[in-house]
Amino acid sequence: MQGLMMDMPLLLSGLIKYGADYHGEAEVVGREIEGDLHRYTYAQAHPRIKRMALALRRLGMTSGDRVGTLAFNTHRHWEMFYAAPGMSYVLHTVNPRLFPEQLVYIINHAEDRLLFIDRATLPIVEAIAPKLTSVEAFVFMSTRERMPDVKLPKPVLCYEELLAAEDETGFEWPLFDEKLASTICYTSGTTGNPKGVVYSHRAAVLQSLTASMFDFLPGHQEGVREVMFPMAPLFHGNGWNMPFTAPMTGSKLVLPGRNYEPDKLYELLEGEGVTISAGVPSFWLILLDWLGRNGKKFSTLRATLSSGSAPSRAMVEKLKKDYGVDYIQAWGMTEALGCSMPSLRPGSDKLSDKEKIDRRMVSGRACFGTDLRIVDDAGKELPRDGKAVGHLRARGPWVSSGYMKLNEGLDPDGWLITGDMAVIDAQGHVTLTDRSKDVIKSGGEWISSIQLEDAALSHPDVLQAAVIAINHEKWQERPLLLIVRRQGANVDGKAILDHMRPKIASWWMPDAVEFMDEFPMTGTGKVQKMALREKFREYRAN
Repeated sequence: MQGLMMDMPLLLSGLIKYGADYHGEAEVVGREIEGDLHRYTYAQAHPRIKRMALALRRLGMTSGDRVGTLAFNTHRHWEMFYAAPGMSYVLHTVNPRLFPEQLVYIINHAEDRLLFIDRATLPIVEAIAPKLTSVEAFVFMSTRERMPDVKLPKPVLCYEELLAAEDETGFEWPLFDEKLASTICYTSGTTGNPKGVVYSHRAAVLQSLTASMFDFLPGHQEGVREVMFPMAPLFHGNGWNMPFTAPMTGSKLVLPGRNYEPDKLYELLEGEGVTISAGVPSFWLILLDWLGRNGKKFSTLRATLSSGSAPSRAMVEKLKKDYGVDYIQAWGMTEALGCSMPSLRPGSDKLSDKEKIDRRMVSGRACFGTDLRIVDDAGKELPRDGKAVGHLRARGPWVSSGYMKLNEGLDPDGWLITGDMAVIDAQGHVTLTDRSKDVIKSGGEWISSIQLEDAALSHPDVLQAAVIAINHEKWQERPLLLIVRRQGANVDGKAILDHMRPKIASWWMPDAVEFMDEFPMTGTGKVQKMALREKFREYRAN
């Protein structure tokens, strides 16, 4: 016997329609590439999105066709998250910070027929355009007045002129199978070519519903409008789904554009009354340094969501103690967005401040809808006892079942191979110990680069820390500590190691410390350890 419920598909178009119909007054504020702010409401945005959907159809797009974007966090880029998927076309957000040869591979591999670009990405596109075999036309995301002289081998269309040519009167979003592809995001920072993760409408809506639960983001008060600020780029895992959760919850959405300088981020955080932000730790390392040097505080920000790489405890403590901001972590990756809950587990209210920070240092806790487990090298499941370290596996309705045009990604039991090493306790808290490729195996025992980095980052003169493995004749591998000092600091390696000594096991101590002016970073704001390992490939400690 089946239930007597209407069979209505879960589609992304329903989110913006709901936002416009029932939270039409809520704003979307985005910084233009040129630096000025654009401001409008969901009610004003929805007709524009409909007109772009019609323009895409007029340009010959059909169901399943890929529409690429090579752009930053602006209001027009956000509009594309509904305009293309709403018509059953597939939005492919391309990371402009990848190498040119990777960009060519990604765009050709996805077979993007259109490529939407902005002023910041134009030089990149002009360099690679002759090699883009599937692209039939480019769309410049601006008004005609702001379009520079563009020299590309295919037609270049103006975004606002495409909108002006359409009439959305009477237009209704089409209904189709919720399992159809909605967006594509390629992984970055991996060996070999990037791999395409293909999200479905169903998965994106389910994950957005989970992220909107009352116990997902801490501190929500009834009747208070949230102000969401995805510092995470929109090409990074759908901007961590904030483009979808904001209209679903009636939240104001703030977009930083291209400029990630700390003064510009602070201008938006304070000026727009941001309550929840999202981004990787590197944003906060730079922003906290700027806040301290300029004596600035926050008046509305209460929490910042993080994922992708581990923060230092010193940074988490400083945000809470000095700025009143909870640093909350969820475990996720391009292939598995938001697979853990970042908020403290119910019953944690009686914990001491130190114990709460302890909980903040883990990568969230199990949430309904997804399963997480750890396994040994042979694939045997390990206990959730808070001690066993194993390979993290994931499965669920918004977890990738493979990669575009590739038959790989799952283990023999059908679980996603995440590449992370982790510990899971009996309450479902996930503590990452390393990436599988970053773990240091010394004398047959594992050393966690994450814990070493955290110990180093607790030194007040350290801005960034990275630990990589170097070869050793006796122990096979030993840790090398790489440091970027804070501005004006001249701390030496001995002082850092002396500071770390009480915090870690003696045999974990790095064999050497080297200083760098800056670290190579991935397009999503993580330290590019693959590049560091190559740079120090022949390094030997004295």
